Amino acid sequence: MNIHEYQGKELLREFGVKVPNGFVAFTVDEAVEAAEKLGTNVTVVKAQIHAGGRGKAGGVKVAKSLDEVRTYANEILGKTLVTHQTGPAGKEVKRLLIEEGCDIQKEYYVGVVLDRATSRVVMMASEEGGTEIEEVAEETPEKIFKEVIDPAIGLSPYQARRLAFNINIPNELINKAVQFMTSLYQAFVEKDCSIAEINPLVTTGDGEVLALDAKLNFDDNALYRHKDIQELRDLEEEDEKEIEASKYDLSYISLDGNIGCMVNGAGLAMSTMDIIKHYGGDPANFLDVGGGATAEKVTEAFKIILSDTNVKGIFVNIFGGIMKCDVIAEGVVEATKQVGLEIPLVVRLEGTNVDLGKNILKESGLNITAADSMADGAEKIVSLVK
Repeated sequence: MNIHEYQGKELLREFGVKVPNGFVAFTVDEAVEAAEKLGTNVTVVKAQIHAGGRGKAGGVKVAKSLDEVRTYANEILGKTLVTHQTGPAGKEVKRLLIEEGCDIQKEYYVGVVLDRATSRVVMMASEEGGTEIEEVAEETPEKIFKEVIDPAIGLSPYQARRLAFNINIPNELINKAVQFMTSLYQAFVEKDCSIAEINPLVTTGDGEVLALDAKLNFDDNALYRHKDIQELRDLEEEDEKEIEASKYDLSYISLDGNIGCMVNGAGLAMSTMDIIKHYGGDPANFLDVGGGATAEKVTEAFKIILSDTNVKGIFVNIFGGIMKCDVIAEGVVEATKQVGLEIPLVVRLEGTNVDLGKNILKESGLNITAADSMADGAEKIVSLVK
């Protein structure tokens, strides 16, 4: 789950992470009122969407008067920002962060992530702040420093100090940088984050270490422990189909292709998308119905796939372990009858109760193409769609 920058900064403030003062605004008048409250000579008007690269897309403006705040707020609110993370469709700006300006001396990068290689939390830092960390990793990887954190101890002061020295934080601000990193790690762990990224972290003319931007993502599986985080969810920033899927505990991600996929198991779902691409097709979604799907779940999954007008065919690829093939087959038949399916449907079943499942499909009298293997199914659905 993602949240907006202003929400992330408020959360970080609770843990002692220094952030600039600011207010959220949903209208131009609210933006001007917020700037008046701040009373600073320089005010930053920032678009709030769930995507990076806002500055390059014209979503961040520096205002030196209330008139400029009004002008920029009017310009950005309602604008569709297209960044490298939004895709070509972009995202409409419906809220702003009105923030005090600060005397930036130097920009840095600090991020906390989960490292699968070590199965531990890692804090990364670089003196190349303000740029995409992916670019730094590709062009100057030696400028990224990492500290692997022992979960039993947490981020040690010496680790934070070593990071601060490595990225050339001024000596007089080392202690503040250490406090900043320690507080950031605490927020990451206590709020069950999957990523906490500060880009840029800045040092200022008045001797502060501030988070000028903040990106926090949270582990969906831990949200039941954090009702306060759940309340920060902005459904307008999410795909309607993904929201609907979450109501039925379906893992769904919308893509740009035209072949709908329904699979059980994330690994099999990824493989299914790969093999569709291999045969010249384009998957329209990632959809994992999970190991314990019911006929009702399968029916809803079908409806969600078909709500995408780009879908011209569906490939159901099920390997039954915990999941029983007959349950999937019943769901497929029920869904096909309910939605009045008119596009090609290819089904590959293997595993528990596979013969029973195949008989259910065969006796349904519906126009369902059977597949003997994953490759066979992918080849058939690509051919039928084309």
